[in-house]
Amino acid sequence: MNFKELNLSETLLEAISFMGFEEATPIQEKAIPAILDNKDLIACAQTGTGKTAAFILPVLNTLLEEKKGQQTKVLVIVPTRELAIQIDQQIQGFSYFTNAESIAIYGGGTGSEWDQQKRALTSGTEIIVATPGKLISHLNMGYVKFDHIKYLILDEADRMLDMGFHEDIQKIITYLPKERQTLMFSATMPFKIKQLAKKILKNPVEITIGLSKPAEGVLQGAYLTYENQKIPLINNLISDKPEVKSILIFSSTKKKVSDIVRGLRNKNYRVEGISSDLEQKQREEVLRAFRSKQIRVLVATDVLSRGIDIKDIDIVINYDVPGDAEDYVHRIGRTARAASTGLAITLINSDDMYKFHRIEMLIENEVMKLPLPAELGDSPKWSLKNNKRPFVHKKRYPAKNRKSNYRKSGGNQRKRD
Repeated sequence: MNFKELNLSETLLEAISFMGFEEATPIQEKAIPAILDNKDLIACAQTGTGKTAAFILPVLNTLLEEKKGQQTKVLVIVPTRELAIQIDQQIQGFSYFTNAESIAIYGGGTGSEWDQQKRALTSGTEIIVATPGKLISHLNMGYVKFDHIKYLILDEADRMLDMGFHEDIQKIITYLPKERQTLMFSATMPFKIKQLAKKILKNPVEITIGLSKPAEGVLQGAYLTYENQKIPLINNLISDKPEVKSILIFSSTKKKVSDIVRGLRNKNYRVEGISSDLEQKQREEVLRAFRSKQIRVLVATDVLSRGIDIKDIDIVINYDVPGDAEDYVHRIGRTARAASTGLAITLINSDDMYKFHRIEMLIENEVMKLPLPAELGDSPKWSLKNNKRPFVHKKRYPAKNRKSNYRKSGGNQRKRD
């Protein structure tokens, strides 16, 4: 569907064209008319489907029709500072011809940034994009006025609940007018999201697009490897392919990020790591350099697995199999965005085979297992025999006897995942 068919203003259509967008994505086709019709909305769509524009465009369209004033009318809540910055930048891009103002409110900054955020919240910037914790810090000071909020938007709602922000979200809502339009966007639809939706949405329109499935343009493959083969394998895959200019590697821990970066250091191209250990300005600098292709290989924790829009990533490599099957979809969703194509490679050691099997069950597809290069030696054999759901005794002991019975069993009872 062409954006002109969505009843958006000519001013916005000019901005959309200026930014290089032509056809609306499925989530935009369904969400934009519902939002323009003043409906509450709960939308579930995978990463990379254009969710941000699906709520930014109709909101800006409404603001265009109203008289500009020093009031905050739109509040967007997001889980991470990176996503707050990104959405704020997209708003500024789409609103270039509209004069709508926005600011990102997030932690980790300097005292001057706090003062800038305070001024924006006090004077009433039209659109606020905020992380829950930092926004509550401002709300607790008593100077924030949200009396004129028309839109509350929760983006990556499932991620926020996973991060423990449920109570923070509920507290923020107490500061908002009861008469408002509430939009909830999520990549997955677990029970806790449905429960939250029941509390804060009124007769919402429900939209589900491609739930828990990788984008069609992602070519998936996996290697069975021993741990000491992973770095040599990655070097083998990328060192002689100069045409592959953007590679994102996901690690499950911050410590491994540093180890991987050291193992991949190369005089011919730049390799950097990013995790919550870096200061905010450092993280922003690394992301800018990666977007502009100054960094060829970026190693990251799951802080980048959702919501960060980096175009033209050629290869995503899962150095570790993610513990949550849903996270696999988010990770590989960093490539093949917006109808492009990309490659996703996962490195699977013996301990991770059952976890990867669960991923294949979720995506309803068996991922091709690729042979290791001969010079790296033999690989583990695919087997679920020793990777099945851990054994749990059926017999239950009274609480006071469990410890002694555990000792009698030789301490061999295994913990659940």
